[in-house]
Amino acid sequence: MAIRPILKYPDPGLRRPAEAVAAFDDDLRALASDLVDTMRAAPGVGITAPHVGVSLRLTAIELDRAAVPLFYVNPHVLEASAETGRHTEGSVSMPGITDEVERPVRVRVAWQDLDGTPREDWADGFLAVCLQHEIDQLDGVFWIERLSRLKRDRLVKRWSKWNKAAAS
Repeated sequence: MAIRPILKYPDPGLRRPAEAVAAFDDDLRALASDLVDTMRAAPGVGITAPHVGVSLRLTAIELDRAAVPLFYVNPHVLEASAETGRHTEGSVSMPGITDEVERPVRVRVAWQDLDGTPREDWADGFLAVCLQHEIDQLDGVFWIERLSRLKRDRLVKRWSKWNKAAAS
């Protein structure tokens, strides 16, 4: 439907926990559609409503452009495996900046679909990484907070330099 502007790090909206979705209506479906369009244009594989300045617990994930995008409303992690793995992560709010983050390799997640129907399932592999990353964002935890202070400071410095150069 529409490509929305994406908040850029360090916008305070990226640190604010999102509010639960209460209305499962056409406005929610329109926002979900806009998230997919915005995510594809960024490009990215996951995006949340807070990324576009809307403080609602909604995320869209599309690991394969040939598949139907997945929507998670009011998601939260119920269980996580003790086993962890490292995966390269980044954000549509900090394009071009990536680093490896350690997370559980398997999670059980509860959410609602766009109609409000409760769902629950296990996710592993890249989907588990994406869900944890996006749920963190919905909780107001930007992905670089999962890094050591040294790595985080280096990335923020690199991001600041890149932004200054892009603004020139």
